[in-house]
Amino acid sequence: MSTHHIKVTINGKTHEADVESRLLLVHFLRENLNMTGTHIGCDTTSCGACTVQLNGKPVKSCSVLAVQADGMEVRTVEGLATNGKLHPIQEALHENHGLQCGFCTPGMMMTTSAFLERNPHPTEEEIRHAISGNLCRCTGYMNIVKAVQYAADKMAAAEGG
Repeated sequence: MSTHHIKVTINGKTHEADVESRLLLVHFLRENLNMTGTHIGCDTTSCGACTVQLNGKPVKSCSVLAVQADGMEVRTVEGLATNGKLHPIQEALHENHGLQCGFCTPGMMMTTSAFLERNPHPTEEEIRHAISGNLCRCTGYMNIVKAVQYAADKMAAAEGG
């Protein structure tokens, strides 16, 4: 089995490891680094539970090899809170009852936090389109959409606009 030495910055901390060339990023995070906030749902890119941000862009980590992340920045759900303060999307999901079982929540948060950085004043239609790659089997999405709107408003207020 072929191995490669990789160096990846995850949530601001550099990690180096020798990994098999076929190791998926989701397994590298969960098994090699014990970062279990990233969930494994379907292994077919259908559900979005494993979504992380790779150089600021949401990606389904079950479709990315760990070696492809070499030299890149990865942000996981563990990296959303800052100095013990919840990210606005984390607060919003809690305040708006945007989760039930919580299985989709880490991927949903990684998708929506990146989306809000690109689109700070989204419409409901834009939010629904942004989360269309993340499946939730419990909520019916209404409260998730409300939570994203809440987070957008909170982030805009914090930035003065």
